[in-house]
Amino acid sequence: MSDTLNLAMELISRPSVTPEDAGCQSLIIDRLEAIGFKVERLRFGDVDNFWARRGDQGPLFAFAGHTDVVPTGPLDKWDSPPFQPEIRDGYLFGRGAADMKGSIAAMVTATERFIAAHPDHKGSIAYLLTSDEEGPSINGTVKVVEHLEARNEKIDWCLVGEPSSSHQVGDIIKNGRRGSLGAVLTVKGIQGHVAYPHLAENPVHKLAPALAELTAMEWDQGNDHFPPTTFQVSNIQAGTGATNVIPGEVTVVFNFRFSTEVTAEQLQAEVEALFQRHQLNYELQWNLSGQPFLTPEGALVDATLKAINKVTGREGQLSTSGGTSDGRFIAPTGAQVVELGPVNATIHKINECVKAEDLDMLSAIYEKTLIGLLG
Repeated sequence: MSDTLNLAMELISRPSVTPEDAGCQSLIIDRLEAIGFKVERLRFGDVDNFWARRGDQGPLFAFAGHTDVVPTGPLDKWDSPPFQPEIRDGYLFGRGAADMKGSIAAMVTATERFIAAHPDHKGSIAYLLTSDEEGPSINGTVKVVEHLEARNEKIDWCLVGEPSSSHQVGDIIKNGRRGSLGAVLTVKGIQGHVAYPHLAENPVHKLAPALAELTAMEWDQGNDHFPPTTFQVSNIQAGTGATNVIPGEVTVVFNFRFSTEVTAEQLQAEVEALFQRHQLNYELQWNLSGQPFLTPEGALVDATLKAINKVTGREGQLSTSGGTSDGRFIAPTGAQVVELGPVNATIHKINECVKAEDLDMLSAIYEKTLIGLLG
């Protein structure tokens, strides 16, 4: 039982279902204050956050992450209680083991070892933790970043502990993410009896050709860092439930995951022009939840890749795949951002787990990254 594993189990035992923190941050703050960090607790709405910093000089390296977890799902489906961490067959089981209490534990122990060996390290080290990443992400990292920006406190390098690895720790690191643009579309018609369609106007029929065209469109071809932009419909709802009633309206929820080849404004304009060409009577509500960002190869990427190689002997691969993360709030400030964490095979699933030895490996990678940048 390593120090990293013990801390991970302590964190997992706290039922911090978003936006609850359940004492996780206090546990981490105690550890950080003991090694010289100055801590600001920042509560916005019902969300606990904190910013901790050791040093007042640049460059500033920050670990970022979240203490909240997703709901457990049916408890009777778990082989052991999700908030009673258990090690079986070399794996640590519990909600948050991979996403991302294991990463946080590895960050803390890596920082403790680094400071013990380098008490007068270069620059500064910081932590930005929230309990709002798995929720609406309104009162979490984005608010802390605004707080820092208001006083012109800038992060130079940020490592987010999201579970980026695919098969082995460090095989994938994320150096960017696609943008996410969602929408709720309502197309209006005239409700009526299916036997008298000439007295009604079916919005489903009106929408269908436009939707078919949308799903077949090529938005861009991507680039060296990003795959092509994708469009997906996630929900369609219409009708009263009766078989003999033409619906009065249809609602469609859809989402773009877009590359740096297009902007959110371009996508919106193309979609609305298409709906107008099809002469739809529609209302459209857009929600831009994140712009695409990319950290090119440089000091942070190089230090992280070298650390992975030193600890594992593997060559980490750069990727921008997957969903959004809180990195989308930090990158626009000018920070270099990478995401590196455990294998993501069981995140958000029943029986979430991580290989126990992987957390020690991850802690060693984090420590080597700190040495490469600030040692």
